[in-house]
Formats: sequence, C-alpha cells, structure tokens
Amino acid sequence: MSYPLKLKDQNFQLHASGAVFWKEKSCLLISDVHLGKVTHFRKFGAALPRHAVHKNYLLLDRLVSYYQPFEICFLGDLFHSSLNKEWVLFENWMARTPSKITLITGNHDIIAPEKFESLGVEQFEELTTENFLLTHHPETRNGYYNLCGHIHPAVRLQGAGRQRLKLPCFFKTEDQMILPAFGEFTGSYTLKPSDKDEVYVIAGEEVIKV
Repeated sequence: MSYPLKLKDQNFQLHASGAVFWKEKSCLLISDVHLGKVTHFRKFGAALPRHAVHKNYLLLDRLVSYYQPFEICFLGDLFHSSLNKEWVLFENWMARTPSKITLITGNHDIIAPEKFESLGVEQFEELTTENFLLTHHPETRNGYYNLCGHIHPAVRLQGAGRQRLKLPCFFKTEDQMILPAFGEFTGSYTLKPSDKDEVYVIAGEEVIKV
C-alpha cells in the first residue's frame, strides 16, 4: 500500500492514494484533490455518477485514520472551481478531522481565502521547511528539494506483445518530486523520465518503483 523513501535524510511513505506521509513532521502531503469537480461538471450536463462526490472524502478519512497526522498539507487545487454544494461536505469533513489543515494555493483555488480561514485552514503561496520547498507548480530553487503537484504525472509502460499501460506516478528527479493527483476524474499528463529520474507508479493498491 505504501513505499518507503528517504529524501534529504527525512523519511517519507508514498501511499497508493497519491498522498505522501512525512514521518518526522507527522504531515500528510496531498495534491490536486479538485473537490467540487464532479458537482461542477454534473451542473453542466456531464454524465458523472453522483456517488463519485463522496469518494475523495472517504479516502481522506481512511488516510487520517491510518496515519493520524498532526498536519495535512494540500499542495494546491484543493477545490476545482468556485463554491458549489460540495463546500458543505468539506465543512463537515473539517469538523470531524483533528489534524491541522494547510493549503498551498493552486491555480484552481479561487474560493475567497476568508472561507478557508473561517474553518481554520491556513493558506500560503509556498512553504519552506527543513530544506524542502512546498509549492503547487514545480519550482527549482537552490538549496531546496521541491515537493509539488499540478502536473498530474503519469508514465506509459510497455510489456511483451506491445501491451501499453498508462499509470499515475510519483515522479522524482534530483531536486524535485511531483505528486500524482489525488482526486477522482482529474486526468493525467504523461512524462518521459530520463536516466537520472525515478518513477514510482500506482498500480491498484500498490506503489511500485519502475
């Protein structure tokens, strides 16, 4: 279900949900949840199942129960669009979640900061801690290892008989790791790793280095 990884002498676990648990900080890192997307697209006629709205919250509850993190840091695009009916579900989730909640603002996070502040969510453009730079968009900065999202990374794997499979992944370079999108119906962007890159694909309930 998770894959242990050491970065800059810190211990992380890559979870099959797309989340990363930072052990020393007791911090759960999650990117690109895109809450409200299903409701947003259903409003405009997209044939998405209504029950899909609840999947993200159920998975978030499972992660909180499993890791019991002191903090959950969302690396941008927590909400997909402006306020809709899913905000009430988010309020309910916040009310039952004991962890401190932090949001790194993403390009889709257009809801007024005051709405998040009223729920106790701290919001930042970026954060630096322990030689790590937490952002939404991938960044390069001397002296820091970047943990980010935005790209929704995936890779194509090819097997015998010309079989091809596209899987979401954690995409790691020498100074950066891009987290996969956490949310349902978020899509993905195929990246081509170099010889120096490391790729950890999500295959069902497993994280596998390829």
